[in-house]
Amino acid sequence: MSKKTAIFLNGGAGRMISSIPAVEKYMEENPDKDPILVCEGGTDVFKGHPKLHFRAYDHWHKNLFQELLKDRDLISPEPYRIWEYYNQKCSLAQAYDIAINGKGLRDLQKPKIYLSKEEILSARKMITEIKEKTGKDKIVVFQPFGRGAQPEPLDEKNKDKQPDIIDITGRSLELKNIWNIVRKLSKNYGVVVMTEFPLEFHKHMNTPVAMPMGTHIRIWMALIKQANHFIGCDSVGQHIAHCFDKTATVVIGSTFPVNTSFPQDENIDIIDLGTETRVYSPIRIITDEYSDRLNEGIMAMDESVEERIIKSTQKLIKQSKKA
Repeated sequence: MSKKTAIFLNGGAGRMISSIPAVEKYMEENPDKDPILVCEGGTDVFKGHPKLHFRAYDHWHKNLFQELLKDRDLISPEPYRIWEYYNQKCSLAQAYDIAINGKGLRDLQKPKIYLSKEEILSARKMITEIKEKTGKDKIVVFQPFGRGAQPEPLDEKNKDKQPDIIDITGRSLELKNIWNIVRKLSKNYGVVVMTEFPLEFHKHMNTPVAMPMGTHIRIWMALIKQANHFIGCDSVGQHIAHCFDKTATVVIGSTFPVNTSFPQDENIDIIDLGTETRVYSPIRIITDEYSDRLNEGIMAMDESVEERIIKSTQKLIKQSKKA
């Protein structure tokens, strides 16, 4: 009789979402393995999932090793170390499938996120308040920063200034572009900025901009589901939009759309700023200063790119309304 298994999953919520189809396949194809999931990045994306909720454990769960892991085979998939991934032959979800199931490159179902009524109602209340404060009927969620972004450290003399946001991985938007994009969006839409860092929008525009700091990722999921459109970089927001069949404008820089985004999704417009200049950064394989230096500044935009984001938003919201 084969041993039961435990699958270790690490990284941010975007990676967790992308792992769902591969884990579901593993359960279908290996019913005797009775797998559990050890989620080093948290169990949030699996909550409410009819097949995975009760199998997902935080890595700090009490007595996890003694009671559940000691007699199991442990599987530690790393999708970034899959040949098809780092050679731009597959998506992140497909790389997980290859790493976990070993069946080669194949089509997968879209991952599903299951929200509770409480989460949906909490987000709906926030959206209603944003509509009232902005006077706009359409709501856009904007995620400008990737997971690698960090605020510039400021000395005591400059502590009250807006720190620059630094992202050496080349995934995040530049602050000057963020101000301009939000200013333009705010003319027609209520804007909700999805960020972990406070931004001083009041110094750059008169229109109110919602920035609900400390909001739980589950509420962000519900906000994106109920918003009219999503705009973001290579981060978790686009994965959430894809799950819920929402329209999205996704700005990509140092990463390849085939790996990290959804070029086959007709609801998603990918604005690829790195087509001509980027080099692959072998993250989670080695530390490669060379690629990060070459990709530095790749997300900087001129006015024409900013305008393309606005027009993409307008077009997709209009299409969504017709549908």
